Amino acid sequence: MLDNIKKYNVILASNSPRRKELLAGLGIDFKVKVIDGIDESYPPSLAAQQVAEYIAEKKAEAYRSVMDDNDLIITADTVVIVNNEILGKPTDAADAIRMLQSMAGRSHHVVTGVCITSKHVHKSFSVTTEVEFAALSDDEIDYYVERYRPFDKAGAYGIQEWIGYIGVTSLSGSYYNVMGLPVQRIYTELKRL
Repeated sequence: MLDNIKKYNVILASNSPRRKELLAGLGIDFKVKVIDGIDESYPPSLAAQQVAEYIAEKKAEAYRSVMDDNDLIITADTVVIVNNEILGKPTDAADAIRMLQSMAGRSHHVVTGVCITSKHVHKSFSVTTEVEFAALSDDEIDYYVERYRPFDKAGAYGIQEWIGYIGVTSLSGSYYNVMGLPVQRIYTELKRL
């Protein structure tokens, strides 16, 4: 499958083990290459739904100067949005607890922005998934944060972990998007190259 991209050196620009696992699931040969220190700030006036794609674009731009002619770079960024507030990665345990408390008993949106870039191709998009959480007790939240230390995850949770098992009551959209990479949409976009 995806014979059309075999001419490319596919590069995933992410250290996320979940993104590596998900992209590998598509049966694509790829390498991981990460440039440290990319500015992930965004204008405060930018709509929350547009932030992930904006940051994925910034990441892609950082690779343009080091890109070879046959490179195809995949960049991504994921944000969690609750009441129009963007929840990124928590700074510490107290921040993770605050985030989980803000999502307990309500729905939130997970938005992943993706950019697929080569010297001749540039495609960006975002995918949104709505996630409904059950009411969670402080003990459940404390247990999860202490045991799973979700400090590298937007919104302070991994849907594929314990909190997802006990907390997610419904989902509208892509499960894999919530994990950090909307692989079905990426597959569709790669087929079109």
